Amino acid sequence: MTEKPKRRQQVYTLLVQVGRKEGDGLPDGSTGAGLLCYASGVDEAEAVRETVAILKQADLAPLDVTGYGTLDERLAQGDEIDPEERALMQRALDENAVIVAQMTPFDD
Repeated sequence: MTEKPKRRQQVYTLLVQVGRKEGDGLPDGSTGAGLLCYASGVDEAEAVRETVAILKQADLAPLDVTGYGTLDERLAQGDEIDPEERALMQRALDENAVIVAQMTPFDD
């Protein structure tokens, strides 16, 4: 029996749009929010699935997810990534977690 090579976890930058749901904790009057997340996964699809599942557990209503790639992919695209952002990415990797780095409520 041959063992499949282990694919290593990477951290993906995701922007998740959420709608309103009772008990979501978003500010009164907002129509939803954009969440900047760092999520670990062996591929982007896994990172997206994990992020959506965790946000649903937190009583949020994910509507759309846009992936911006891994740290290396973002650097290759010319993105500047500050030390604070890198630290959050490393934390997501170390803890095999989804980190919500920023939440921006949407108003009409």
